[in-house]
Amino acid sequence: MPATSPVSLPVSSPPPHAVSRLRAARLARSSKPFLARGGIKGERCPGCRLVPSHCMCALRPSVPTRAGMCLLMADIEPLKPSNTGWLIADVVPDTFAFGWARTETDPALLALLADPQWQPYVVFPGEFVAPQRVVHTVTQDANGRSGKRPLFILLDATWAEARKMFRKSPYLDALPVLSLEPAQISRYQLRRSRRDDHFCTSEVAALCLQLAGEPHAAQTLEAYLDVYTHHYLQAKQQLPFDADDMAHGRLRDLGQPAPLSLRRP
Repeated sequence: MPATSPVSLPVSSPPPHAVSRLRAARLARSSKPFLARGGIKGERCPGCRLVPSHCMCALRPSVPTRAGMCLLMADIEPLKPSNTGWLIADVVPDTFAFGWARTETDPALLALLADPQWQPYVVFPGEFVAPQRVVHTVTQDANGRSGKRPLFILLDATWAEARKMFRKSPYLDALPVLSLEPAQISRYQLRRSRRDDHFCTSEVAALCLQLAGEPHAAQTLEAYLDVYTHHYLQAKQQLPFDADDMAHGRLRDLGQPAPLSLRRP
């Protein structure tokens, strides 16, 4: 039997991460409220963006990683409930998020890219890039680690927007381009794509973590996306979520404690 809506949600919202802060800043300068088309209606939890009856803040994992994630987000991406960059920031502690604009660049972004502890990689299809810039692996030494920590730069946008961002961001021009060659088909269900080989941002981040030698973080992010997708779609259809389905079970098996707030009647 699927779980009914929890009687109470004693777990407080987690502290705001980089994507949450970017969303708050974007909302602060909006002249009118953002209305997601075809999404969940009504009140939302500030910690997970779901309706309170389907809140999954108690399930939020955090996995220590050497790798970092840098999200360059198109203007309204932080506002979309279906944006999966939020999930990356939940899982990967060193996640940074910046709004993208053609005419100006956040000085904090430039400082991050120049930080000597990081080796930035722009994640983008190699077919659109000069061959000399393209790499398919993350540099590692004999111990499986590079001298610098990998920082994966993800262009969080529609495909058309991402191509524009890549072309019109000169501060990315000197960086290596990591071209992924995934074998699997995207399982993302919250937005439509015409191609099965177009991956959502969270799926791309999981592939990057695998390349960086962090399979546990990658698998946790994959499972977390599956759980979020289930909660989101069930809420959208006004149906209860199933706390014992395969996605929840996999997330628990990866080391997350069973949530006390998801009680059965």
